[in-house]
Amino acid sequence: QVQLVESGGGLAQAGGSLRLSCVGSGMIFVNSMGWYRRASGKQLELVATITSGDSTNYADSVKGRFTISRDNVKNTVYLQMNSLRLEDTAVYYCTADAIQGGKLGLDKYWGQGTQVTVSS
Repeated sequence: QVQLVESGGGLAQAGGSLRLSCVGSGMIFVNSMGWYRRASGKQLELVATITSGDSTNYADSVKGRFTISRDNVKNTVYLQMNSLRLEDTAVYYCTADAIQGGKLGLDKYWGQGTQVTVSS
């Protein structure tokens, strides 16, 4: 089965930085990985995506501050978050658009989520 295990969440001060990591397993092919976030009482938001060819896309709200990267061999995706703002406070979820071993076709898989809290 596919698992996505996140780490690196926690508390940071406004203007500070955090680095999130998410390690995938159980996938024989990963087309892309990404990060979503959900702030309390708000809708789920796509933060960033990265393809196996390292093409990236960012939400306007994080562009220039966050950087997504991946290690395709390790099936790991990272989110470097700089210049953090109070509004970045949310639960962050990593995703993988991937083929699970023994299955056909791509599915989207989700991590468990990790809390990021930014204080002033």
